[in-house]
Amino acid sequence: MGSREVGRTAQVTVLLVVVALGLVGLPHVGSASAASYPVLPLALDRWFVSNLTGADLAPGGSGTIAYSIGDPMTGTPLISVVLTLDVYAFNEFPGNATSTVGASAAPILLNSTASGLEVNESVGVVAPGQAIGGSVGVRTSSTTPSGAFAVRTAIRFTAGGATYLLESRGWFTSAQWKAATEGANGSVVLNVTALGVSGVVPETSILVTSSALDYALWAVLAGGVLLIAVAAWLYFRPPKSRSGVRNAPDETQAPSALGRRRTKDGD
Repeated sequence: MGSREVGRTAQVTVLLVVVALGLVGLPHVGSASAASYPVLPLALDRWFVSNLTGADLAPGGSGTIAYSIGDPMTGTPLISVVLTLDVYAFNEFPGNATSTVGASAAPILLNSTASGLEVNESVGVVAPGQAIGGSVGVRTSSTTPSGAFAVRTAIRFTAGGATYLLESRGWFTSAQWKAATEGANGSVVLNVTALGVSGVVPETSILVTSSALDYALWAVLAGGVLLIAVAAWLYFRPPKSRSGVRNAPDETQAPSALGRRRTKDGD
């Protein structure tokens, strides 16, 4: 693995931690759902939107966010499927300052029909057991700041004559999410009825990092390795006598834990 790839791996790890910590207390925009929808079995949620990737770009760069849309509903096709992706929050790095997204310098999502902070992907019909892959483009400007831009998702479709809506965490306020996930005696539950949706889907992020940030991360990593090396040398170096006594020669064979000939306690 090259040094550039190692640097990317390190910064992705750092920024994902920043996202996880920084977005917890962010006041999200209210849910896109305006009415209650039929509730789906929780075990099916992860199949509707899967293989969701993020993007790791430099300011002025471009890339893609990939996804798969599947139908886990036995014998029932999904009709008029629409996937929504929306850039909704920004977590600055370094600094870990979380805020809402300003459209002037934020990454832009784009597909064949639209571009902006939000795009809708019309998938059409998905047959039972089928999975359809796709992607949306991502573009940044030279003024896009370094940090993590959270991207929430939602999927809407019709199946068996009913309309379903699944949304990710970012569509709900902290109060809504807390009310829907706190069970009795502090247990964790997921009450999608309280959220007014059919289920919950994952979301992703766009990581924007400049070359200067790469160098800074490398400097931090190099400094950490140096400190570990110095500490190890200080810990394992042989002691030096100040009275002229020489160190004992190194053992050529490790002694037994009980000594060579243990005849009584204390030997």
